[in-house]
Amino acid sequence: MTTHSSSPFHLRPAKSTPTDHAFILSAFDSSLPLLASIGSHEQWGSTPFSQRGDFPQETLKELDQSEEYRLTGKSNMDSLRIFIVEREYHHDDEEHTESLSSHLRVTSDGQCFLPVGFAYVRENWIPKADYPVKSADEHQFTQRQKMAATQRVVIIGAGIVGANLADELVTRGWQDITVVEQGPLNLPGGSTSHAPGLVFQTNGSKTMTRLAQYTVDKLRSLSDENGMPCFNSIGGLEVATTPARVEELKRKLGYAMSWGVDARLLTKEECLEKYPLLNKDLVLAGLHTPTDGLALAARATQLLIARTQQAGVRYRDSTLVTGIEQTGSRVTGVRTSQGIIPADIVISCAGFWGVEIGAMAGVAIPLLPLAHQYAKTTTVPALANRDVNHRPNGMNASMPILRHQDQDLYYREHGDQVGIGYYGHRPMPVVAASLGQTPEHVDEKHMPSRLEFTAQDFAPAWKASQELLPVLRETQLEDGFNGIFSFTPDGGPLVGQASNLDGFYVAEAVWVTHSAGVARSMAELLTDGASTIDLTECELSRFEEVQLSRDYVNETSQQNFVEIYDILHPLQPRESPRQLRVSPFYEKQRALGAFFLELGGWERPFWYEANAQLLHALPAQWQPPPRDTWSSRYTSPITAVEAWKTRNAVAMYDLTSFHRVQVSGPGAATLLQRLTTSDITAPPGAITHTLLLNRQGKIRSDIFVARLEPDLFQIGANTATDVAYLAVEARRQRQHTPTQWVQVSDITGSTCCIGLWGPRSRAVIRAVSNDDFSTTALPYMSVKRATIAGIPITALRKSYVGELGWEVQTSAEYGSRLWDALWQAGKPHGLIAAGRSAMNALRLEKGIRTYGVDMTTEHDPLEAGVFHLVDLDKKEEYVGKAALQSAAQRKQPPLRRLRCLTIDDGHSMVMGKEPVYFGGKPVGYVTTAVFSYTTKRPAAYAWLPGRVREGDAVVIEYFGRQVKATVSADPLFDPRGSKLHREDTGADGFETPLKNRL
Repeated sequence: MTTHSSSPFHLRPAKSTPTDHAFILSAFDSSLPLLASIGSHEQWGSTPFSQRGDFPQETLKELDQSEEYRLTGKSNMDSLRIFIVEREYHHDDEEHTESLSSHLRVTSDGQCFLPVGFAYVRENWIPKADYPVKSADEHQFTQRQKMAATQRVVIIGAGIVGANLADELVTRGWQDITVVEQGPLNLPGGSTSHAPGLVFQTNGSKTMTRLAQYTVDKLRSLSDENGMPCFNSIGGLEVATTPARVEELKRKLGYAMSWGVDARLLTKEECLEKYPLLNKDLVLAGLHTPTDGLALAARATQLLIARTQQAGVRYRDSTLVTGIEQTGSRVTGVRTSQGIIPADIVISCAGFWGVEIGAMAGVAIPLLPLAHQYAKTTTVPALANRDVNHRPNGMNASMPILRHQDQDLYYREHGDQVGIGYYGHRPMPVVAASLGQTPEHVDEKHMPSRLEFTAQDFAPAWKASQELLPVLRETQLEDGFNGIFSFTPDGGPLVGQASNLDGFYVAEAVWVTHSAGVARSMAELLTDGASTIDLTECELSRFEEVQLSRDYVNETSQQNFVEIYDILHPLQPRESPRQLRVSPFYEKQRALGAFFLELGGWERPFWYEANAQLLHALPAQWQPPPRDTWSSRYTSPITAVEAWKTRNAVAMYDLTSFHRVQVSGPGAATLLQRLTTSDITAPPGAITHTLLLNRQGKIRSDIFVARLEPDLFQIGANTATDVAYLAVEARRQRQHTPTQWVQVSDITGSTCCIGLWGPRSRAVIRAVSNDDFSTTALPYMSVKRATIAGIPITALRKSYVGELGWEVQTSAEYGSRLWDALWQAGKPHGLIAAGRSAMNALRLEKGIRTYGVDMTTEHDPLEAGVFHLVDLDKKEEYVGKAALQSAAQRKQPPLRRLRCLTIDDGHSMVMGKEPVYFGGKPVGYVTTAVFSYTTKRPAAYAWLPGRVREGDAVVIEYFGRQVKATVSADPLFDPRGSKLHREDTGADGFETPLKNRL
């Protein structure tokens, strides 16, 4: 048996060998997430170092020149040499596998070392022999390396997503990978095989834009042995033929500036220069993005397959998946027509077949396959006789890819022909199971994903195309088909692990535009436990239970197809289905004229028309300024009344749709201590506002933990993803530590909640309860059980608006009575019902962040301004603690911060996602924007570089208009929290005249 040294890590000089060269490149690639966390995505980029131009060749050249690769810095520091960091490998404590053997270094005395990283070391520090080193994270790092080396991975689907995922995993050191494909590898027959390949990067979603940016970067780096690329960077042009679309392009330009995409608005004349075939009498303006272009998806897939095969990935083509093997709540393999493939991790990248694969695993996949029309013209005379026409498909185009969204159309060149894509036809849903197994022979015109063309549906498209491109009147349609793509209820992809089956992941509803980006994010999830790109809006677990029903998925996915190119307001609700989930107060709210918006299936009141009668009493200083047409949609001046009454009297808010979760059992405290950044072991009656982090110390959510009993907690969570995360972690704790049994139960639907807030809230609650609601009996951030009008309730003294009050919760069966009791008791005190619009304005001016909007998994607590929710001295370890401690030791100021902005002119509104300029350059973006009724000016949160300080002047670009703003103190309202901790004043101590409270 080999004697173990005091440290399992050693340094040795890097050598000019293929093994060291490959490992150094892999290590550089793996460092990107860390570099992005220290710096930013914009600073370090998203393309793997191994795919950056001459980087691999330069690295090899340096290794060839010297056995000890030397890097000389520009400072006076000694020169640096690169060393391989190795871990001593012992046959007696790990299973020896062939996959490990190829990476092992065996010394003359029989010692084995496995490379795990590299380090730059000063020349005068170079050791004469192997030098042991230690790292605070060595255990976690080693575990990740071991997992990549030993875990058996099966990827279902060898399309553009599956092949990219295999490639990304190989880059990160994963070694046991099998890809199963039901079709032939050369043309699998899914959506990838017929995708037109147009890549427009700019999206209202930062996440989707970043996924597209990485995809473009990676595809541009791919080429075959003849130098033929997989991306044609011809640019993208979106044209406007209506004034409304011109404004929409201005908004989209704002997105581009916010997310770091190079784009520019073009005049009509400039559009014609870029695309001479356009009708000069129809086009008004355009948006040009030089880095957009055509993705050669099929070619890229083949190159990735070849590259990963050389790296040891096994492909099983013409192999049908018939089942998912599982033991308990863990996946164990994939059943196929060729037998069972053992697996520790299974990722479904099956595209529109994903629903069927999910069903095999008992996982609901909210996806609907829909047919989408694409056609090609005969030869366009104006495009004939060009050299570019003779290039391979995809490279035989020189004009930008083109969008005509006013008519639901897009275009690309096929040499001397024009391809036309159309979304304006009726939705055509497809049942993937009805397509049968992919045949062994597939060609470009015969594949499961290509259905018969329905010419009658295309007639409006052909007419509109001839109007936009008059030269098409000289042509006819030569070919067309209805190609199948995947759509989801909210239009986003489905990425992540199933909450009910450990080891089963999906990457579905992913189009070519985002393919490599999603693959990288999935590889990061598997390797590091988190993606460097926030996946909140892509999470498989983001949907509520009602949203997983096939009826809901079918209707909403078809609606997304219809609206794909529509101009949609960020607050615009879906028209159907509605009233899926309503609170017990719903009919009473309707009687008060509530204006409802929908989220997660819930009807949520945003304001009440009944309060319009109070507009005449609204003090002049509370009067909101006029809004522009866009920002005034789905808002009302009544919101000012509701904010005013909340600050000066009392209001009740329906909080029923907020997620409420019970965590119970002898292991409840253990679970929450392990997952949260705060100490939640205070005695029953305490409420703790805390964070959930990922391993990198980034924010995955903020939650409220109320301890009701020693083994019973109630959690105020943000999303269904939070609920799923808690449930998964509880299940794992039960399995691994049965004595720490814990149960997580979502009680949202069986309960209801009213937020009773305002300086007169205590007077209202005292009128209907004999329980003590004084500050002494129930301090801020505490909870107690009590009764109101004989109704059992749980009262949590906390507030989303920065005022005295409580969240009053009860069983849904008592909801109607609770509303009536508070309503009657509140009349003498000026009580009103208030909606979400007022609450959102009040919460922002109080400095309360909204997870998923103001902060995400891309941000850490210090950057987001919520470090007060972190306890680094907490004795227990918790997820993300090591990363935060490491960051604290560096003592470096944040490179970016969430800042509060106020609009200088006092009236100009913005909406969110607009770019923020500092020093004439776009440096950040707005997250949330409101009119702050209390401070009498528009306000917003924005992510800005750390160098931008309080008091600095910035400019927000809103639909092309420059709006001046100032970085302001945060919070704007009651920074000391005196309102929240308000003591009893009695009726005589209330400063607002009675006439203003009625």
